[in-house]
Amino acid sequence: MNNLTVDEIKKMLADRLKKERYEHSLGVADTAAFLAARFGEDENTAYLAGLLHDCAREYRNEDLLAEADKRGIAYGEIERRMPLLLHAPVGAWRMAELYGVNDRKIAQAIALHTVGGANMNRLDKIIWFADMIEPNRKYPEVEELRRYAREKTLDEMMLKGLDESIKFIVAKKGLLHPATVAARNELLL
Repeated sequence: MNNLTVDEIKKMLADRLKKERYEHSLGVADTAAFLAARFGEDENTAYLAGLLHDCAREYRNEDLLAEADKRGIAYGEIERRMPLLLHAPVGAWRMAELYGVNDRKIAQAIALHTVGGANMNRLDKIIWFADMIEPNRKYPEVEELRRYAREKTLDEMMLKGLDESIKFIVAKKGLLHPATVAARNELLL
């Protein structure tokens, strides 16, 4: 899958990301491995996807449009207004370019970890949700979401997470990404 060891990837990430972002990545990796074990997905794959999910957060928001353009990543007006969203698909490229990880399943999970989307597989859902509930996250609903991660099915957990995410965005009068709505609708249909 890749030439670098997990420890080498960790060292590179620690050198490239802000301390808090690196610690967040470790938390997502551990949480993803836990969820993978719970839902029958490969723990090592989930750990690596969680570890690398924010690898493109080394870029400033204003640079992400150019990074997406450089890689031929399509985006719309929502990403143009909120370029931070592009760290996910750019990260899916960076994991191969910089860290030597060539795994389509991991790339897809990284690409979908911010807004979700239709046809998410188990790993996609695990990384998306692990990003919401990793131990460094602190917001009012996080403990209930962590309880869902321990007690509910993967789809029940995802629906609750999507509901909370959408409520948060609406309360801020933010733009809802159509991929997030598609992920939620698919679960309900």
